Amino acid sequence: MKSPLPLLLPLAASLLLSLPLALGEDRPNILILFTDDQGTLDVNCYGATDLRTPHMDSLAETGVRFTQAYAHAVCCPSRAALLTGRHPNRSGVESWLQGDRNGSDAHLANMAASEITLAEILKEAGYDTALFGKWHLGAKVGHGPLDQGFDRHFGHLSGFIDNYTHYFLHGQGYHDLYDNNEEIYRRNQYYPTLIGDEALDYIEQQRDDPFFVMVSFNLPHYPEQPLQELKEAYPEMEMPRQSYARVIETVDIQIGQILAKLDETGQRENTLILFSSDNGHSEENNNGITVGYHNSGYPIGHYYLAHGGGGYTGKWIGHKGEFLEGGIRVPTIVNYPKRFPQGETRDQVVTVMDWMPTLVELLGLPKPRNPFDGHSLLPILENPDAHSPHTVLHFDWRNSWAVREGDWKLIATYNRTNESHTYTLHNLADERPEVKDYASEKPELVARLKTLHEEWAKDVKLN
Repeated sequence: MKSPLPLLLPLAASLLLSLPLALGEDRPNILILFTDDQGTLDVNCYGATDLRTPHMDSLAETGVRFTQAYAHAVCCPSRAALLTGRHPNRSGVESWLQGDRNGSDAHLANMAASEITLAEILKEAGYDTALFGKWHLGAKVGHGPLDQGFDRHFGHLSGFIDNYTHYFLHGQGYHDLYDNNEEIYRRNQYYPTLIGDEALDYIEQQRDDPFFVMVSFNLPHYPEQPLQELKEAYPEMEMPRQSYARVIETVDIQIGQILAKLDETGQRENTLILFSSDNGHSEENNNGITVGYHNSGYPIGHYYLAHGGGGYTGKWIGHKGEFLEGGIRVPTIVNYPKRFPQGETRDQVVTVMDWMPTLVELLGLPKPRNPFDGHSLLPILENPDAHSPHTVLHFDWRNSWAVREGDWKLIATYNRTNESHTYTLHNLADERPEVKDYASEKPELVARLKTLHEEWAKDVKLN
C-alpha cells in the first residue's frame, strides 16, 4: 500500500499558506513600491521588451505576477483604495483633493480623517510606519500622512512636483516639499534621489522592529525628468516613448537600490513586497506654463507635461483618466518567497483594495471597524485555480463611472455642459477589446448594468 504522505504534502503546504502567521512567527516587514502613471504593460515581464526593468522583473521571477489587476483611473482614488481597502467614494475621494497646505486650493476636499488606513492598522500592531514620496490624499492640517498612521513622512502632498524646484506647476504653482509636517527647501536637489535616500536610510535604521514602508514614487508621472545618466538613453527610440522609457528606468534603478539595501541589511527574506502602479500611463499635453511670474521661477512656455503619452497597453486601449483598460489595469506583483509562490502568474481579477484585507488576514490582525470592500487574496495566492472574489467591478470619478461584469463593461461619461451621461458598452473578450460600442445593440444589458451601478452608488457615495 502506498503511503498517503506524498498526497498530503501539497495539501499541507496550501493550508500553511492560507493560514495567518503562527503564534510567535516573525511578522514580515511590509514594503509597498507604488509607481505613478506607469502604464498597463510597461514592465519587461508584462511584454514591454523595449524597456530596461530588471529589478521590477526580478520581483516577478521570485514572486507572483497578476495579469488582471485594477487600480483606478487617476491618482487620488487609487491611493485611498490601497490604504483603506475600501471604495474611495466612502471617504469623499470623488474629485481632486487639496494639494497646497498653504491654502491656494483650500476649497478642495480631503480624504475623511475617519478612514482607517493600513498604516494605522500596522502601527497598532507594533509596526514602525513610513511614507516616502507622494501622498495626494489631502494637504489640509489634520489630513496628512502623520494624521493617518504614518510615523514618518518625507515627500510631497499634491499630485506632482517639479523634480528640481519642488513646485507644483499647474496654474500659478506652489512649493510642496515636506519633512514630516515641516515645509523644507532643497532647490536643485533631484527629488527622486531625495526620496530614495530617505527610504534607504530608514531601512538601514530599522533592524529591530517590523516596519511598514510605502515608497510612493513620483515617476513616470510628468515632469519626465530622468536621472542624469539616463538623459541621453534610448537614442534609437522615438518620442514620446523615449522620454517615458527614461523615467521608467529611473524608477527601476531606485527599486534596485532598495532591494539591495534589504539584502545588505539581511531583511529581504522577511520582507513582503508589493509592487503596483496607481493608474495607466498619462497622455496629458498642453502648452506648459502660461502665466508670467510663475511661483516656481520658470518662464512662460516651460514645458512639463507627458508629451502626449508614451505608454504601452498591447491589445488594450485607453490611458490615465479613462475607464478603458489602459486607464485602470495596472502591473502588480507580490513578492514574499518565504510564504508565497515564486515565478507564478495569476489571471484572476483583483483590485488595489484587496491588499489591505490580504495583509490583515496574513498577519492575523483584527479587522478595522470600517468594513472592507476588498477581499483577501490568500486563496488566490495559494491556488492558481481559485475563483476571483470580484464578480462585479465599480469605478467612479467626478460623476463619470464604469461597471464591469464578466467580460462586459459599461462606461458612463459625464458631460458637465448639459449635465448628462453618454453610455458606451464594451466587451473585453473581443479580438480588439473595447474598440466597438455595443450600447445600441444591447439596451437590456445597458439597463441592467446601470441598475448595478445605481445600487452600488447608494451604498458607497456620501452624497
